Parts: sequence; C-alpha cells; structure tokens
Amino acid sequence: MEGSNYTVLMEFLLSGLTDVPELEILLSLIFLTVYIITIVGNAGIILLITNDRCLHTPMYFFAFIDLCYSSTITPKMLTDLLAVRKSISAPGCFTQLSSFSLFATSESNLLSLMAFDRYVAICIPLRYTLIMSKKVCLWSVVGVYVASLVSCVINTGYISVLSFCGANVIRHFFCDFVALYRVSCTDTWSNEMMLFAFSALFTLSAILIILFSYSSILCAVFKIQSVMGRSKVISTCGSHFLCVVIFYGTLLYMYLRPNSRNSQEQDFVSSVFYAVVIPMLNPLIYSLRNKSMKNALKRLVLRRRTTNFGLQLRVLSIPGTPNRILKFARSHERQFENIY
Repeated sequence: MEGSNYTVLMEFLLSGLTDVPELEILLSLIFLTVYIITIVGNAGIILLITNDRCLHTPMYFFAFIDLCYSSTITPKMLTDLLAVRKSISAPGCFTQLSSFSLFATSESNLLSLMAFDRYVAICIPLRYTLIMSKKVCLWSVVGVYVASLVSCVINTGYISVLSFCGANVIRHFFCDFVALYRVSCTDTWSNEMMLFAFSALFTLSAILIILFSYSSILCAVFKIQSVMGRSKVISTCGSHFLCVVIFYGTLLYMYLRPNSRNSQEQDFVSSVFYAVVIPMLNPLIYSLRNKSMKNALKRLVLRRRTTNFGLQLRVLSIPGTPNRILKFARSHERQFENIY
C-alpha cells in the first residue's frame, strides 16, 4: 500500500503473566500441578468411558474436549514462564488461536447438548432411549465439532489476512482474537463484527437451550413429591449445572463487565481461569458428584480383581496343586463374578 511501511512478521512477543522472576517460578509450579491433575483426571474419565458402555452419552465426550482445550494453552504458558524471551512464531500463533477457538466453541456447544440430554432424561424418561440413541448422540457430537470448525476456520481466516506493521507485542499470555486486533495496523471492524456474530450465534443459542432445559427440569422437580426423587434429579443434573455456571459465569464476567484501569489484570485472571483451571475442575466435579462415574469406577476395580483372581486360579491349576486349594479358589472366583 502506497505511503505505508508494512512488514511481514515472523513471530510475536507475548507479555506473559508477570515480569517478576520469583513469581514466575511459583506460578510455573502451580500451573504444572494444575495441568498434571487435568491430564490425569480427563484421561481417567476417558478410560472409564471406553471400558463402560453405560457412560457412552454426550455428557462424557466433555473429557476429550477439556484435555485438548487445556493442552493448546498450558504447555506454551509453562514454557514462557521460565523463558527470558517469550515469543511465538506467526504460524504457531494462528495454530494456537484456531485450536483454542475450536475447542472453546465445542465446549460451549457440548454444554448445551448435555443440558438437552439431562432434560430428556428427566422430563421425558420413557422416550430417552429413542430420542438420545447412540446414533443420535454420535451425530450430535459430530455436528458440534463441524459447527465449531466452521466458526474457527472463518474467524481465523479473517484474522490471518490482517497486516501487522512491526508492533508485535501481544499483551496476553497466549494468542487471542482481541489481543491480535490491538496490534494490527489495519481496520479490524469487519473482523470484530464477524467474531461477534459467530460468538452471539453459538453462545446465545447454547444459553437459550440451557435455559429451556433447566427451566423444564426445575418445573419437573417441583412436581415430584418424594424427597428421594428430588435428590435423585439434583444429583443427576448437579455436576453439569455446576460446570455451566463456572464456564459461562467466567466468560460473561470477562466480556460483559465495563472497562476499568485494572481491566488487563482482570482479563489475565479470567483467561487463566477458563483456559487452565476449568479443564481441571470439570473431571473433579464429574468424579466427585456424579453417581454414574462412581459406579463405573467400582465396576472397573471389580473387573480388575476378577481378572487377577482368574490369573491366580490358572497358576494354581498347575499339576500337583492340592484339590482342596483348587476347590476353594474356584468357589471364590464365582463369588467375584456374581458381585461384578
């Protein structure tokens, strides 16, 4: 463009969370612990899902998204906390941006799908297996990923054609849409409107589905006379509702609050919470508050015990083993099988 000095940037510099070396070491230890808990917790849920058919519902596809969602931000953040020069290449920045956008949008859409799943289970229980069949669940999850991918490709494509005129310092600890808009030297109005339109489309539709589902569930709870029945409904929806409140509460606080002098510090805190802490909290909430997860874990442990006991029985079946020991072992194997 005539009269302008545009340069092709090969990398961006991240401002990071803090410039205090002592605090960087402390934060790196804290976030490393959080990330390990996130990996172990979500990987454990995925293991239970693959070993138990009762958990093959939309609710438990959440663990895979949390695992990927956290891994797009946390490893790079941990590296930058211990690095003197916090830089990221331009392709790496756009890759991180697109991946985070994909999984964040998928998580939002999946939360609404999970809310509808709870609505059908509680308000239309007799038709649950028909409405939320395995085929419907599979195609619903595929639809969530396809819609999120379309939004991600369009928004990332729009931002990748922006010009950056040497101002390559991103005031954030990862590549974010708003942070990149601030360092661009071209007009970003159309990009911001496109981002706003897609965010409004997916977020508002997800919130409306969640509000409809939980208002219907609330009406159903008031109609239940027994205390046991109400507690069962609350335990069924409690873990999901808590995740909804934490996820959307953080996002709404970040994007709907008025600007202030401390807005950047508050943005950092909110971003750390929904990008790093929430993926750790979700598996803890599901494992501690969800009865299905506890029962699946018990079945997995009993299955391992039965397998180990069968192995011990085969060892005892070696010629020369007293019949009395073999008889005792076989009777206890049947007891384990009955328990399982």
